[in-house]
Formats: sequence, structure tokens, C-alpha cells
Amino acid sequence: MLKFYMPTKILVGENCLYENKNELIMGKKAFIVTGKSSGAKSGALSDVIKILEEQNISYYVYDRVENNPEINQMWQGAEIARKEESDFIIAIGGGSPLDASKAIAVYSQNSQMELYDIFKGEYENKPLPMVAIPTTIGTGSEVTPYSILTLHKEQTKRSFSSPDTFYKSAFLDGKYVLNLPLQVAKNTVVDAMCHLIEGYTNKKASYLTDYIALEGLKIIGENLEGLKNGSLGINEYTRLLWASSLGGIVISQTGTTVVHSMGYCLTYFKDIPHGMANGYLLIEYLKRVDENKVSQCLNSLGIKSLEELDIALKELLPRGEKITEDEINAWSEISIKAKNVASCPFSITQEMEIEMYKNSLL
Repeated sequence: MLKFYMPTKILVGENCLYENKNELIMGKKAFIVTGKSSGAKSGALSDVIKILEEQNISYYVYDRVENNPEINQMWQGAEIARKEESDFIIAIGGGSPLDASKAIAVYSQNSQMELYDIFKGEYENKPLPMVAIPTTIGTGSEVTPYSILTLHKEQTKRSFSSPDTFYKSAFLDGKYVLNLPLQVAKNTVVDAMCHLIEGYTNKKASYLTDYIALEGLKIIGENLEGLKNGSLGINEYTRLLWASSLGGIVISQTGTTVVHSMGYCLTYFKDIPHGMANGYLLIEYLKRVDENKVSQCLNSLGIKSLEELDIALKELLPRGEKITEDEINAWSEISIKAKNVASCPFSITQEMEIEMYKNSLL
């Protein structure tokens, strides 16, 4: 049985924000969630403030979101949102602000809940409505219900989702990516690639998600050389934002696989950026996937073999981390417990994860 749910309105193209400013405003006071630099450097924050002031909409800028948002910080953000009496959220930035906004939206409307109750996915009161303006390419969070939070207690990251944590609208404009450092752009595009590949090879995949995934991979493949040499412009970045959203649409239906759960440990313990961590592990994952599925992914990317993809990933993602076998053994004990392990297209054990880590990292 096919199920497909995608309630987010997606607006794509240069100046799509200003040309659709009526889609931005969903209440009387906006709570703008962003990072210290993601909103300002991209130009998106100033554009949003200009629209809000033109429309006489008050706002509060919460720019305290750090990379890999921590759950307690989200609770604190929600307390501020309640104090400010904000009734909708505008998220600006990469995956961290976009994920953080979902948690703040839930907590702000459910002050009676316990901190970890957010992972139940069912809430007494609906979260605040939200719109998203991504300023990086990879997460696809603007079209997923997922929010990934850092949990220091468990020394890992964990996601929650609800049908009510989809964004109402998402604005995809390549001009907000132009000032992104090239290495960050490379990391995040690889994250989008992983979403598309993990969704396509997932146990929960359908003919509809397969079609979307291969289209997204085609767009990434068309822009790989420009990404390597830093020659991409607004139009190319807008296309890549679209590919990233396609990846988000896919994993909204399928979820991710062990690539992500294993990658979380690299991010938590070694501070390796999320997309980079996933990219390190992708080849070992694909070696265990059905050859026909792998072939379709490679064909869409315009790549002839896994060896060629491995070379491309190594060109995009620098290495140099010192990792030990003891670390790998400890990480496998954490990652094997993740729920997305069950979505893998092959049976996986802790011993297999250890082998995948070693082949990828040592």
C-alpha cells in the first residue's frame, strides 16, 4: 500500500520570498529562529525583516542556534517564544536552525510536557505554524517532519517527528547560498545525495519515492564538477536546493538508513560535519546494496562505477581525523540501536557496522 504525505508548499526561484511574501506571514508576531551567522551572511534575515516591517508585523530574532542543536537549548528557546507571545515561526539557516524551529514550535505550545516527551510525536497542543528559508543545500529539513536533536545524556543525536512539524511553506532561492563557504556547500550537497540514495535503497521505498530520488540525483550529478571547482551561481544553487528538497521529500516517506545512524557518532564524538560524516560511510553502505539499485543511482549521477563515486567523494570531502578501533567499537554499540537500522535493505549486525566503520575510516 502506498502512502504519501507532503503538506509543505514549496516556492522555488530567485526572489521567491519577496514575490510570495503573503506566504511568509501567519500571525501577529514572528519568532525568527536562526544561527549567529546563517541568517545575516546569507541576506535572508534582512529580507525577512524588511517584509515584516513593511507589513507592520512585529518580530523577535532568536539567533542562538548552534550546530547540532541541543535539546535543553530548544526548551529555553521555547520559553522565550512564549514570553514574547509569538504566534508563528520563521526559520532561516541550515539544518540546525530548521530542526531547532520544530522543537521550539512544539515546546512553546506544550509547556506542561516533560523534556523527552517530544520524542513521542504526539502533543496535547499543536506546534506553532512555521515557514522555512534554507541557506544551505543538504538537509531537506524544510520539507520533512523530522527534527534531529543532540542528547548529551545518551552521547548521540535523536530525531522526533509529527505530521504537525512539517513547514507550511519553504522558500528556495539560490542567492541565499552564494555566500556559503565552498566546503560547507560540498558537505551539505553530499548530505542531500545520501538522503536520495538512502531513500531509494530503503525498505520503505515506493515507485513514487524512487522517481523523485532519481530526479534529485540527476540534478546533483549535473552540478558535481561545478561544486568541486566552486563555479556555481544562483541558478545552479537554486537547482541544488530543489534537489535537496527532493531528498527531504523522499526521506519524509522512507526515513534514512544506517548511514545516518552511524554518521551521528562521527558528528557527536569527532565534530565531523553531518554531511561529511555520511559521505565517509556511503560507499561501504552501497557495497552491500542490490547491484541494480546501485546501478540506477550511479546512472542518475552520471557516474560509471562505485570506484568513480568513491573518488568523487574523496575529492569533495577532506579527511585527516585520527580514529581508533576502540572508538569504532564504542560507536557501533550506540548506532546499532537506532531505529533507522531497520530500514536498511540488508540485515545488519553490530559486527557489520564495525567492519563498515573500519573500511571507511581506518
